[in-house]
Amino acid sequence: MTVSAIGIGLAAIAAGVGIGIIGSNAVQSIARQPEASNDIRGAMILTAALVEGAAIIGMVLSFLK
Repeated sequence: MTVSAIGIGLAAIAAGVGIGIIGSNAVQSIARQPEASNDIRGAMILTAALVEGAAIIGMVLSFLK
C-alpha cells in the first residue's frame, strides 16, 4: 500500500507542476502576442488535458501494483 501511495503522490505532484508550467508559458505567450490568444488558449487546454490523462494513468497503474 505504501508504494502505491508514493506513486499516486508523485503523479499528482508531476501533474501540478506540468500544468503550472503550461499555464505560465501560455500567459507569457499571450502577453507577447495578444492577437494569437485564441490559438494559444486552445493549445494550452489540449496540452493540460494530456498531462492530466498521463497523471490519471500513473495513478491507476499505482493502484494495480
